[in-house]
Amino acid sequence: MEQALVERAGLTFEAIAALGLRGKNPFAAAQGLWALSQGYRQSRQIMRRFRPDVLFVTGGYVCVPVTLAARQGGVPVIIYLPDIEPGLAIKFLARFAVRVVVTAPEAQQFFKPGLTVVTGYPVRDNLFSPSLKEGGWGEVKATARRQLGLRDDLPVLMVFGGSRGARSINQAVTQDLESYLQICQVVHVTGTLDEAWVLARRAELSPEWQTRYHVSAYLHDEMVTTLLAADLVISRAGASVLGEFPAAGLPAILVPYPYAGAHQNRNAEYLAHYQAAVVIKDAELSQRLKGTVLELITDQDKLRAMSRASARLAQPEAATRLAQVIVEVRDRGN
Repeated sequence: MEQALVERAGLTFEAIAALGLRGKNPFAAAQGLWALSQGYRQSRQIMRRFRPDVLFVTGGYVCVPVTLAARQGGVPVIIYLPDIEPGLAIKFLARFAVRVVVTAPEAQQFFKPGLTVVTGYPVRDNLFSPSLKEGGWGEVKATARRQLGLRDDLPVLMVFGGSRGARSINQAVTQDLESYLQICQVVHVTGTLDEAWVLARRAELSPEWQTRYHVSAYLHDEMVTTLLAADLVISRAGASVLGEFPAAGLPAILVPYPYAGAHQNRNAEYLAHYQAAVVIKDAELSQRLKGTVLELITDQDKLRAMSRASARLAQPEAATRLAQVIVEVRDRGN
């Protein structure tokens, strides 16, 4: 997945060996350690060839061998924590970093004083519409809907489970699809694994309701437009929700992935604390999702209040601030 996105952006991609160690049995843990040692050797070779001024990592076990190789080679390390709470890899690697950049002040508690810089979560510039900043939500949404071929007279519900999809969310939404389509249009980003059976479910609908139900496996260039067009989104709570939803002023129903450690729960709780989201546990989807969606999508005052609360968390200068940290560390290293 990452390789396709990196190469699509016209950047060089280098793969290394790496496996996670969390919850592994002794044999699997030994395999993981062997893979990490291979990844370390490969990273050393890449470092010698590329000769970086700075290493910038964002967590995950794949960053461990790269960070250790940079440390061995005297390359300063910057960690960016996109989530509110760090995972095991970032907790371990923070000892090697000269700076840890975080999305929100709530994340600073996990690191030693003086190490962190708060920048916000960097997102694409076109999510920060000038009209949106001035409160012109209606104008922004109308323009985005026209670009996507959506109707102006019905609310838009977006369903998004990440690049590979979220099976439990997809199942819960399609279970009550007719109830949603009576009152809104649905843009459903299924992920690559579930597209076929969701399209089969769409084929069962009446022709009129099929025009209200838009299914895609993945969105590239249309993702920003869809976020701006939506009135409400159902989503997992990966780190991107901390940047993209506030940038678009988008109210959310968040369903943290139950097997992702604590970080998705923390992300969801952060947005819920500021009244920008409602949180539903994955195990409660079939019981709570329909009622929550219908209650929110029909209450424009509530949606506007959530939208304003979400927009107040936006950090339009996040990418610039993060870049400044990288340049400062580079210059100090020289």
